[in-house]
Parts: sequence; structure tokens; C-alpha cells
Amino acid sequence: MSTPRRVPTGLPAVSLGDYAERARAVLPPDVWDYVDGGSAAEVTLAANRRALDGVAVLPRVLRGVDTVDLGTRLLGCRYAMPVGVAPMAYQRLVHPDGEVGLAAAAGAAGVPYVASTLASTPVEEVTGVGADVWFQLYWLRERALVRDLLDRVVAAGCRALVVTVDVPVLGRRPRDLRNGFRLPADVVAANLPGGRDALAHAGAPGVAVPATAPTDASFAPALRWTDLAWLRGQVDLPLVVKGVLDPRDAVEAVRVGADAVVVSNHGGRQLDGAPASVTMLPEVVDAVGDSCQVLLDSGVRGGTDVLRALALGAAGVLVGRPLLWALAAGGQPAARDALGLLAAELADALTLAGCADPAAAAGLRTVRAE
Repeated sequence: MSTPRRVPTGLPAVSLGDYAERARAVLPPDVWDYVDGGSAAEVTLAANRRALDGVAVLPRVLRGVDTVDLGTRLLGCRYAMPVGVAPMAYQRLVHPDGEVGLAAAAGAAGVPYVASTLASTPVEEVTGVGADVWFQLYWLRERALVRDLLDRVVAAGCRALVVTVDVPVLGRRPRDLRNGFRLPADVVAANLPGGRDALAHAGAPGVAVPATAPTDASFAPALRWTDLAWLRGQVDLPLVVKGVLDPRDAVEAVRVGADAVVVSNHGGRQLDGAPASVTMLPEVVDAVGDSCQVLLDSGVRGGTDVLRALALGAAGVLVGRPLLWALAAGGQPAARDALGLLAAELADALTLAGCADPAAAAGLRTVRAE
């Protein structure tokens, strides 16, 4: 279990990590564990942070950089920085502002917000705040329901479809099992038929089914590449495949029409013992070349991590837990502050590395830190 360092809560946050203790102070212990925890022995959860810390970036000097433009293009759209808000389930679990608050914060920051299938707010309400929303799809067992959900996503004005492919079954999460974690009655899977799955609301110590239980009851575990090819033909939206670690899978994703892949181990919440996402990033970038964009997810905790990802060839990153901590600590205003802090950190990192913009970071060398 990670232990956030003590930060005076009366002072402004000066790093994204500062929000962790603040979130822990206000969240019930079982909710904190649900957000903070990983699968099995949490080896992969820890590896994500350790591997990012092991990437040293060689800065360039005398490059004449006095201002930095953080702007970048992801999936053909211009954003204020190479960052998106990762899909995360049940955000109303941590604060009443929930998905609407975090999406509004993303919109104010000029970055995309990825809405989860397991959001506690319907996708139509999330897009209603005016942010650029990408929709993350878990595949429902009935294809007709997938088709209906796609129709809603398109009608709601989502800008991209992000298909999560690393959850054939839910990773076993001991913290949730020990806590007998279950969702409160007023937090539901608002995008699913009926709005909820009873399994996600009924737990007992040692035998709990975690809050993402609809993956077992409603979602299809045995997907194949032919299913993804079918999906490609159903919507005229950029298609992102999230949950790729093996470069061979990234190449196959491109073959069936993916516009981007997200190198991700689901934040250490699926296969424990899988490699850190950043470890596999260079191989995936090399495998796909210029055929699609590559994003990094899992373990990103600040602007230096974004620089590391860019230097290793990523077009951008998705940030998850730190923004959920900020939401928990202070709702939409705190989430906006956190994204502003991330932008400041990235601008500082790029300047110190001698880069005038994110594209320049692709020319930096990296070495393994001692």
C-alpha cells in the first residue's frame, strides 16, 4: 500500500502527489483502497513508478529556449498539452462533482477527457460540459447493446472511441476483497442498461466483488481481432486501442484500423507481473512507426513523467489517479488546479531539457538512471 507523504493541507498543492494525502484524508478507507490499489501482490503497480523513475532524460543546452508552447495534436485535434484524462470508473464515488466536474476541468485546461463505460454519469451529461470527450468502451456481451451504446456515443458528440482490450476478466484485487468493498446505492454504472449491476453493490469481507463487477456480468471476455475490425466499420470516429503491451499486438491493432494505441497495464490493476508500461513504450513505438500515434498510460505522476514519455516516442500520456485524488480533495476546482499544475511542471521540464515544444522532446536521448 502506498503512503502519501505529509503535506500541510492549508497550503496550495505544489505537485500532483500533494493531492494524494488530501484525498486519503477525506475518503473512506475502502474507497481509498479501491482507487489506490492494484491487483494481486501489486508488483506491477509498484513497477510502473519504479520504471518511470529509472528513465533519465539527457537535456540539451544553449538551445535558445525562453518560451515553451505546450500545444500538440492528438488524433488530429489541437490540444493545450500532450495529456488526456484517463478513463476511470465511478467518479462520483470520490466526489459529488464526479465525471461532470473532471470533464469540465479537462475542458478548461484544453485537454481531452476519456469517459468510461463504467462512469457514474451518463455520457450525454459528460459531453454537455463542452469538453472534448473520448469514450472508453468495454465490450458488452450482446453486440446489439454495443451498437446501441455506439449510437449514444456518436449522438452525444464524442470525438474518439477508446477500446479497452486488457480486461478479459477483472484482475483480482485483494484490498477490495479484504474490505468487502461495494458501491453505495447512489453510484451506478450510468451508461449500462438498467444503470447498475447488483453484483457491484453487494459485498462481504473476503468474498466481495469489486465495483467493476459488471465486467463479469455484462461484458464479453473472449474478444478477438475480428471483433475490433467489426467495430472499426461501425463508427466514423478515431479508434484508439488501450491496454497494449506487446509490440505484436500494436501492429495488429494498426492492421485492423486503429488510429492510436495506448501502452498500458491498466495502472497495475490487471495482470500482476506484467511489465511497466513505460518499459514497453519504446518497443511499441518502434513497431508501429508512423502508422499510428502511441500514448502512454499507467504511473504518470507529473510533468517530468510526460517529458520522459515524449522522449521515448509517445505522442502524449493519459493521467489517471492523480486527477482522481484532486477531484476527491476539492471537486472541480481542485481538478482544474491539478491540471494547471501539470502544465506548469511540463513547461518547466521542457525548458530545462532545451525543448521549445513537445515535438522537440522526441529528439532527446534517454538513459537508464542510476
